[in-house]
Amino acid sequence: MNDLPSEPGTDAGPFGRPLFNDPSARALARVGVVDVGSNSVRLVVFDGAARSPAYFYNEKIMCALGAGLSETGILSPEGRRRALAALRRFKALADSMGVSPLTVVATAAVREAQDGEEFRQEVLAETGLKIWVIDGEEEARLSAQGVLLGWPGAYGLVCDIGGSSLELAEIRDGRVGRRQTSPLGPLKLREVRGGKAGRKVHIKATLEAMQEKMGPQRDRLFLVGGSWRAIARIDMERRNYPLHVLHEYRMDAKAIRDTVSFIEEADLGALRQACSLSEARMALVPLAAEVLKRLVSTFRPKDIAISSYGIREGMLYEQMPQKLRDRDPLIESAHFAEAKDARLPGFGMVLNDFVLPLFRSSPEELKRLIRASCLLHDVSWRAHPDYRAEVTFDYATRANLGGLKHWERIFLGLALLHRYRNKREGSPYERLFALLPEDRQQKAEILGKAMRLGSMFWMQAEARGAELRWFPKKRELELRLTPDAAPLFGEVVEARLKSLSTALSAASTRVVYLKA
Repeated sequence: MNDLPSEPGTDAGPFGRPLFNDPSARALARVGVVDVGSNSVRLVVFDGAARSPAYFYNEKIMCALGAGLSETGILSPEGRRRALAALRRFKALADSMGVSPLTVVATAAVREAQDGEEFRQEVLAETGLKIWVIDGEEEARLSAQGVLLGWPGAYGLVCDIGGSSLELAEIRDGRVGRRQTSPLGPLKLREVRGGKAGRKVHIKATLEAMQEKMGPQRDRLFLVGGSWRAIARIDMERRNYPLHVLHEYRMDAKAIRDTVSFIEEADLGALRQACSLSEARMALVPLAAEVLKRLVSTFRPKDIAISSYGIREGMLYEQMPQKLRDRDPLIESAHFAEAKDARLPGFGMVLNDFVLPLFRSSPEELKRLIRASCLLHDVSWRAHPDYRAEVTFDYATRANLGGLKHWERIFLGLALLHRYRNKREGSPYERLFALLPEDRQQKAEILGKAMRLGSMFWMQAEARGAELRWFPKKRELELRLTPDAAPLFGEVVEARLKSLSTALSAASTRVVYLKA
């Protein structure tokens, strides 16, 4: 069963309206999506940057609609009651937020249950919400598109695990290729006969059959779904990993093996509390871990990344014109934040031009982070001055910013911390600095101190009153000032220039006053 249009744009689709009428627009009008899964029912309300939507509201209720489905052929009566109550609540919330119409999509449990259609009609009668049911391959495609929303140009294999099913999809060159679906969700595995030994045989045979159809998939493995995220959180606990941001968290085959063994030997109650997991989620983790261990040994990916983006984000990506898809989600988020929260929107790119001479030979991946840092340099100005450094660091490392590796989050956060503070010693986030190599820590400090200096020449957004020049062979730093900017050079500016010079290990520093 698949209720979604086979081609984008063939009708109004599940959103009931086009979301991106203007491909040049930066802001997304608020939109709500409900995912009725086999294990949970979740409402997400998106807002913010069009290319990198943020979570205005996010609530999940573990309903276990698919519990016992293999044996009974119907939805769990208790799960059905809880799911209906959740949908009533979500409809009321959406109405109060002005999010209309609310889009509801259902996956394996509703599409497979004998009473799935009856449940849809009950929901429609009581809430007015139409549930769109998608088949397994469409679920795989939308999950893969969710990954593309977070990783432009990503390539590899996407694996989405739900309560009752597991989907695979390959992505390459911005497109979704072959897709497969299977009954390897933890709720289904509970019902496999023969205990752990029986499950092992079943999982192995199913994944090998999927591999035969998918072909070699030795690139990156992207993991989508709550059970995978729970395992990643346990991996963080095992490793004492300091940055608890699941999106873009990386593991390898050895880490998976070690964490599966860690789960098998652990007191699950204590582990659940340490990792802040719900009882319902933790109950499924050992089953999902069995699948993940076999998945990795079957496909042997080069590395493994956790994606917080899935079906819901894939539905937004589906509606994006190519011009919008081609934009950088990080830079779009930063532009959006600057326009919304900075005191002088537009000055970020002036600041970028000011600091860039210090990084002329840097690779594009670093220049991208520099651009984002400059756009975000003033968005936390409302925080108390004594805490701005920590507030900006926390924002960069934990905010919903797409297209960021973990080390890039730390770089961005450290640069913004130095925008407000000369020294990073004594910060409550010192443990996180170790995730960034020493040479990049130094570059982040230089960038932060350059932004700290450049922010003193706060003129009109279009003005070019001050210019930095850096001569790396001679290690000479030069600050050039136009007549309009000259009056802005005072004691505080001089101190910040000296601090930047020290960070650069400059042999000499001079100020040049330009004539009109």
